[in-house]
Formats: sequence, C-alpha cells, structure tokens
Amino acid sequence: MGTPRSRPLAVVTGASSGIGYELAKQFGEHGYDLVVAASREEIRLTAQQLEETGAQVHPVQVDLATLEGVETLWARVEAIGRPVDSAAINAGVGVGGPFAETDLDAELSLVDLNVRSAVHLAKLCVRDMVPRGDGRILFTSSIAGTQPGPFEAVYAASKAFLLSFSEGLREELKDSGVTVTALMPGPTDTEFFERAGMTDTKVGQGSKDDPARVAEEGFKALMKGKDHVVAGSMKNRVMAGAAKVTPATVAAKVHRGMSEPGSGT
Repeated sequence: MGTPRSRPLAVVTGASSGIGYELAKQFGEHGYDLVVAASREEIRLTAQQLEETGAQVHPVQVDLATLEGVETLWARVEAIGRPVDSAAINAGVGVGGPFAETDLDAELSLVDLNVRSAVHLAKLCVRDMVPRGDGRILFTSSIAGTQPGPFEAVYAASKAFLLSFSEGLREELKDSGVTVTALMPGPTDTEFFERAGMTDTKVGQGSKDDPARVAEEGFKALMKGKDHVVAGSMKNRVMAGAAKVTPATVAAKVHRGMSEPGSGT
C-alpha cells in the first residue's frame, strides 16, 4: 500500500457506525488514510477497528451540528498537512412522529447537522480541492429525499436538500476536476429508526439493506464519478424511479402508510 504519506486521504463524517463506518472501511480497504468524525465516544474504538485495513486513522469526536464542530474537524484535517482527496459527508439524524408533537430543538438540530454542516464542510472541501483541480465529494442523501415525508417531514426535506445541492454543485464543478456524487439508500439496517423514534412504523419494522452493501455501492459510484447511485435493493430503485412520475400528493400518501406511528402493528 505504500507509506502513509503516499496514500490518499479521505474524510468521513458520521463514521462511528452504520453507513458511515462502512464507507470509512471501504476507503481504508482501497488504500486511503482516514479522518473519521462522529459525536460519540465510539469513534475512537471505530478508529482502532479501521486501522486493521492498513489505514492511518485520525478520529475526531465533534458535534457537527455546530459551526464550531465543523471548524474543529477541519482544523484537525489541516493539521495533518495533506490534501483531502475524498470526502464522504454522511453524518445525519432523523426525527419521526407528528410534526405538531415532535421536539422543535431536535428538528432544528437535524437541520443543523443534515443541512448546515453539509454545506459548511462542502465549502471547506471545495475551496481545498478546486485550486488543485482534483477531489471527490460524496453526500449521503436518501430515496426519502425524492418524495414528501409525512411523519418525518423535516428529515425527508433535509435529504431532498442534499440531493438538489449535490446535483447543482456537480454541474457547477464539472470542469474543475472535482466530482460530486449523491448516495441514495433506502431503509438500511442501522440505528436510524431507533434514534428517530420510528420502530413502531411499517418502514421501521420492514426489511432493510445491509449498510456494507450500501457503502460499497456508494464508494464505487464515487470512484467512477457518477452523479448519484440508488443503493441497496431493487425496491429502492423502483421507488426512486416512481417518485419521478408520481404526483407529490400521491407520493405523500404512500409515504404516510410507511412512516405513520403505529403503522407497523
């Protein structure tokens, strides 16, 4: 694999578990050194596990829902003294339930993490990559971002933002040497549904994709410079395709049947 400084460097957020961990593992197994970030202490144990891939791993425990958290992460990246070759902007959370009853602070924190921190970190990455004429950025969106999301309305909107943002940024940077890819998984076997309070929903209790498979498909799409990839089962691709031709009112009704509290019973 060569010496540590001869290896490219990847930054992966939300890397302590789930898709983020598997993305970091993909980078490590393909010859990258890593900066991995998450808000939980587990990121340090994760870093030790990722070192088994042969990567030099720099863990950063930081709250990316804050401006200071993003700046702290980037300061750690700059302290390494190596250019960022790839960035997987993956950190995100969900909040499920009736919007009239859900916690406002939790939803504003969701916006800060899923949207604001993604824009902030992308800005820092692009300013680093464009002058060099080289770099790759992966945003973890979702097939939820292709349709309205009753009972997880703020989450679905945040993923729609990421999809639109990635597509716009990709076109803007098409002649710069920097590529932008959107990863669009469906329901995946992670802690998402527990943390979002959606275990009693039909989607929360339904079949889910392996995060390792989702990450592998995302990594391959990133390396090929694709604009997006709908990862996981064929059902996800069918749903994403149908969303393009289904009226929003109909799509919202269908989504409601999957995400409404108690729909899984």
